Amino acid sequence: MLKQISRGLQTLVSQPLRDLVLLAAAGFSVEAQARPISRLSPGQKARLGLLALRMAEPNFYLLDEPTNHIDIPGQEQLEVELLAQGATCILVSHDRSFVSAIATRFLLIERGQVREVSNTWNSDGP
Repeated sequence: MLKQISRGLQTLVSQPLRDLVLLAAAGFSVEAQARPISRLSPGQKARLGLLALRMAEPNFYLLDEPTNHIDIPGQEQLEVELLAQGATCILVSHDRSFVSAIATRFLLIERGQVREVSNTWNSDGP
């Protein structure tokens, strides 16, 4: 029954309206949605790229500094969506708060060696 309702709602919500809602949820005002991508700020471009990636619903992410150029609400949204999706993620980041929020295992690559470490952060690193 729920599947039928869901399909019915999807039919009622047109694609353009769905796109507007997704962009608004990602922090894009109606004005920003009308701009060419080339006129968006670096942070808006980063949010747009991450939104496009999340819409593809991959089961594996390879992310290099994903929180760069993203404001705090954008970072929090990314955390929520990555955790909800349950995808495997290899992440390179200096944002310890973000890493601690989403990571379950920590690997340190040092001098050509990889080893698992705890998520206990100190002033010298993991």
